Amino acid sequence: SYFAGTDEAPGRVITMNGKRYKQYRGMGSVGAMNDGGGDRYLKDDDEGEEFVPEGVEAAKPYTGSLASELHQLVGGMQSGMGYVGAETVPEFQEISEFVRVSAAGQTESHAHDVVITDEAPNYSPEN
Repeated sequence: SYFAGTDEAPGRVITMNGKRYKQYRGMGSVGAMNDGGGDRYLKDDDEGEEFVPEGVEAAKPYTGSLASELHQLVGGMQSGMGYVGAETVPEFQEISEFVRVSAAGQTESHAHDVVITDEAPNYSPEN
């Protein structure tokens, strides 16, 4: 989930290899099913069988507050709308065009041949 790394999402913040993550578990994970989510998947505890998980328990990069994430999303929308000259979201949907970018193009589109000295909150060279 996009917002699973925020402060407001359930789960605790953990540190692995010097980076902060938020613990995340999907509703179909073993932990969620053991904590009572099994009824969602028509699993009866009295059957004496183990759950068949349909989700994962994982670590999501910690992103801070939901407000900060929403600020970045709104800023991205405003920027994109400005690029195509759209004044409204429906107009943006109508006149924008999605273009598939190859893996090589994605790599080339990032800053390269430099060492980033001040990281921006909305930029990761890994994405």
